[in-house]
Amino acid sequence: MYLRRYLLVVAVAAISVGQISCDNRRQGESAQATASAKSPKIKFDQAGIYDFGTLTEGDTVEHVFSFTNTGEFPLIINNVTASCGCTTPDWPHEPVAPGTKSSVRVRFNSRGKSGEQNKTVTIFANTEPAMTDLQFKAMVNPRASSTKTS
Repeated sequence: MYLRRYLLVVAVAAISVGQISCDNRRQGESAQATASAKSPKIKFDQAGIYDFGTLTEGDTVEHVFSFTNTGEFPLIINNVTASCGCTTPDWPHEPVAPGTKSSVRVRFNSRGKSGEQNKTVTIFANTEPAMTDLQFKAMVNPRASSTKTS
């Protein structure tokens, strides 16, 4: 008889603990969703691939990708990398407050390049997802030879 009561008490306790842990999981998921909704968000003014158009080999061009932090916390850009050494990014090194506009400037040097060029610049920030890609393209024509043949 005591064994049955003991087993009943243990069973009720186990079910209660299971309910509490399930409730904690739901609360954790809810808190994470709320924090994610408030996290910094980087929203660029223009979508898609920026086209520099047709360049002559050796030209250097730049474009400013403007964005707004649409989240509720400051946006911190940790690093910006380019897909090749011909591209140089410049970005804000201070936090971007919620609702504030800022920009990433990208400079492309076409020296030693020819034909269609497709480049990617990756932004690493405290956003979700942590990486955001910017893309641009250009058609690079060869420079006319400066040596004349007789």
